[in-house]
Amino acid sequence: MKSAQEQFKIIMKGVNQVVSDENLMGKLQKSIEANSPLVVKLGLDPSAPDIHLGHAVVLRKIKQMQDLGHRAVIIIGDFTGKIGDPSGKSKTRKPLTTEQVLENAKTYEEQIFKILDRNKTDLKFNSQWLSKLNFEDVIKLAGKVTVARILERDDFEKRYKNSEPIGLHEFFYPLMQAYDSVELKADIEMGGTDQTFNILMGRTLQKDFGQESQVALFMPLLEGTDGIEKMSKSLGNYIGIYENAVTIYEKTMTIPDNLIIKYFELATDIHPDEVELIKLELENPETNPRDVKMRLAKEITTLYCGAKEAEIAEEHFKTVFQKNLIPEDIDEFTLSLDCFAQDGKIDLVKIISKSGITKSNGEARRLITQNAVKIDGEKFNSFTISDTNSSFVIQVGKSKFIKVKAEEGSV
Repeated sequence: MKSAQEQFKIIMKGVNQVVSDENLMGKLQKSIEANSPLVVKLGLDPSAPDIHLGHAVVLRKIKQMQDLGHRAVIIIGDFTGKIGDPSGKSKTRKPLTTEQVLENAKTYEEQIFKILDRNKTDLKFNSQWLSKLNFEDVIKLAGKVTVARILERDDFEKRYKNSEPIGLHEFFYPLMQAYDSVELKADIEMGGTDQTFNILMGRTLQKDFGQESQVALFMPLLEGTDGIEKMSKSLGNYIGIYENAVTIYEKTMTIPDNLIIKYFELATDIHPDEVELIKLELENPETNPRDVKMRLAKEITTLYCGAKEAEIAEEHFKTVFQKNLIPEDIDEFTLSLDCFAQDGKIDLVKIISKSGITKSNGEARRLITQNAVKIDGEKFNSFTISDTNSSFVIQVGKSKFIKVKAEEGSV
């Protein structure tokens, strides 16, 4: 087991806030002396089980702690999920049904083990203990916090001042999340900065139950590929951990240069000492940030797709973006009869849409109009193609290619 100082350095890489430094160092030292792993808790509210790099920030930190010898306990909030975490919400959330919670939980379980070490992870559902509390237990639990304290939360405070409804049941969410920490005797609870109130409540409740308070470790929110908004699938600025290697690599290469270090800190497992060397390298005016970003892209792609796929993705990037060549390993699309217009010309819009390059004919037309489409390397801005005598390669944008071949008897 590494020294407490070395563990502290690794754990603190990229961390936004810790409550507190002294508590963490003390727990690490006790763990070493007792040769006993710390219990690292993460609660997941199974309402959006589609993990991208933004969600993975906390999971990557837990994986780093697992590599240091500690044990993760992942709480699937099947009970709390029926209320829905009110954090950051401007109105009461619609409760999930038991069926929805369990289905989402199953998806989460499949995804988290793409990052975490299954052998060093306990997966629990908080209905195991929360559903057993009787009404007297709940009243006692509610007596441990005041309404004034609950209303300190920004979301509740805003809704209260704006005379917007707050369900009494929503007040119990932070209490239930805190009770999870009591049940587990958690040493560390992980979360994003949006979970500050809930996690600090866990420290308070543990103390009330005569336990040593957990360390609260908050990770920052990760900006998406646009460099502005928090990574979000709805905004389209996300990098999914289940996307293919080429896509992960290319999306990483689109992040702004000023986020390179933040991505090294939050989206990779690189040692903090190495990150410091990369910072110095970027400060050198002779360094091309693109080269450092390529190292980042390869590192992230390797984590989720393996070293071999990352190598292939890097070569693809070099071929398409640096050499402006057409890659050899592109998908083929067979030209069927329904891809022809009434005048016998090939309908380029249909090909682009049917091949899956775009989601709709309208999007295909827009890209053609914007000169984002090439045929055999030459820009093409017509909706139809006259020459039907041979196969050809369609390129949309910089990285999407399709080789079109005629179906026998179609031309």
